Amino acid sequence: MAVAEVSDLSYDPYDVDIFADPYPVFRRLREEAPIYYDSTYDFYAVSRFADVERGLMDRQTYTSGRGGILELIKANIEMPPGVLIFEDPPLHTVHRGLLSRVFTPKKMNALEPEIREFCARSLDPLVGAGRFDLIADFGAQMPMRVIGMLLGIPEAEQDAVRDRVDASLRTEPGKPQRFSDSGFVSGDLFADYIDWRAEHPSDDLMTELLQSEFEDETGTRRRLSREEILTYVTVIAGAGNETTTRLIGWAGTVLADHPDQRSQLAEDPSLIPGAIEEILRYEPPAPHVARYVARDVDHYGETVPEGSVMLLLVGSANRDDRRYPDGDRFDIRRNDGQHLAFGFGIHFCLGAALARVEGRVALEELLRRFPRWEVDRAGAKLGSTTTVRGWETLPVLIP
Repeated sequence: MAVAEVSDLSYDPYDVDIFADPYPVFRRLREEAPIYYDSTYDFYAVSRFADVERGLMDRQTYTSGRGGILELIKANIEMPPGVLIFEDPPLHTVHRGLLSRVFTPKKMNALEPEIREFCARSLDPLVGAGRFDLIADFGAQMPMRVIGMLLGIPEAEQDAVRDRVDASLRTEPGKPQRFSDSGFVSGDLFADYIDWRAEHPSDDLMTELLQSEFEDETGTRRRLSREEILTYVTVIAGAGNETTTRLIGWAGTVLADHPDQRSQLAEDPSLIPGAIEEILRYEPPAPHVARYVARDVDHYGETVPEGSVMLLLVGSANRDDRRYPDGDRFDIRRNDGQHLAFGFGIHFCLGAALARVEGRVALEELLRRFPRWEVDRAGAKLGSTTTVRGWETLPVLIP
């Protein structure tokens, strides 16, 4: 299908109205323009599940080494070593191998008691309040404390760390994010913690990173440099805080829109793990990822030339009726296989196990105290960012 045939169809990733509800446009893209080209921002996009999944797998055609964000690829910035999600093999293989020792499902599941305690600390004071902000009072608190615990960041400093990481992702509504070599993935925020932890080792992720030995891409046996650790920690803090906070926010709105299913979860918590997967499918915190096109590739009779940028529309793929029957329907009992919210292939999210246990425990503890709530939509506000999509403020009313 030629792009010109659907000239009235526009997918502007910075459009505020589309950002608020991208799914009608996603559906049109899947049906009318499975390969889409945007001349304003000069990118291509695929929207069907099979094409997005294939794009995430095909690292020879769609490379990550120039970044995974449209604006970042366009800025042509050299990636510092350690930005795992923006690396290709062999460097990616080395760095992923290091972190995979830490983020195993077994180790992440072992954090459940601490995660549950962090949830209780946020939620218990809200009982009887009648109204609170699900993001500010809960969704932004627990993930910050978990990442702070893993990295050994003092609790008194965790708010400041989270706020600075969040600020680095914010954009002006309707405008692309700006990147520069000097400001990209700066680890200065964590420098003092790393230096202090080097002198005072403990049982945390930062200590493990400081002490781990590995064989790098040149075959040299060594430890991570200070600069590499700074980059690692910055990426982990950003990913661990932002996406889980968005997951909790989407759980709040989606379940408020489906009160019958929320009641089922409150009555039968064994359904919650499946509900977390369905929320991730239905409202993925990262609705699209970008790739640099390393060689010409054909899609539906169109040639996407080498040097292009391809957007892989995960949020569209996750609702593709070809993969998920009645994909726009939310169903906590759905059992249609793996979604793409955590990616696929070599860049499958290393923090998926942590996000799943955090999401499950958060929803268990929320429903235990508040089996019903309503969202004050007039007071809710989506965050302004082109990398993740979710609520910045989410006031809820407790009947």
